[in-house]
Amino acid sequence: MIQTILVNIIQILIGFAGGLAVGSGFVAFLTVLGIIPRLIQIAKGNHLIKVLIGCVIGGSIFGTYLSFTGVSWNQPIILLVIWGLFHGIFNGMLAAALTEVLNVFPIITKRIGLEQYLLWLLMAVVFGKIAGSLFQWLVLVK
Repeated sequence: MIQTILVNIIQILIGFAGGLAVGSGFVAFLTVLGIIPRLIQIAKGNHLIKVLIGCVIGGSIFGTYLSFTGVSWNQPIILLVIWGLFHGIFNGMLAAALTEVLNVFPIITKRIGLEQYLLWLLMAVVFGKIAGSLFQWLVLVK
C-alpha cells in the first residue's frame, strides 16, 4: 500500500519534471531563438502575425491532445508521408535550435549566481535525457 503510493508519487514527480523540461525547451525554442519573428520576416507576412501565432498555439494544443488520447485515423499513405515530412522538419529544426539554446544555460547561471554549478546543470540534463530515453525504450516500448 505505502509502496504503491510512493511509486505513484515518484511517477508524478518524474512526469512533472519531464513536462517542465519539454515545456521550457519549447518556450525557449519559440522565444530565445525568435522562431515566430523569423517566420514572419521570411514570409514577409507582417499582416499575418495573429494567424501565425494562432497556428502555433493551435498546433501545440492539438499535438498535446493527440499525445494524451488514443485517437487513430485511417489515412491514405500520401497523407501519412506528408505528416511524417512535417514531423521530420519540426524535429530537425528543434534539434538545431536546441544546440543554440545551450547558450542560454551559461547566461541563466550567471544571472542567478550559480556559475560554479554550470557543469552539474549540464550533466543533469544529459543524464536525465539518457535515463529517460532508456526508460522509454526498455520499459515502455515492448
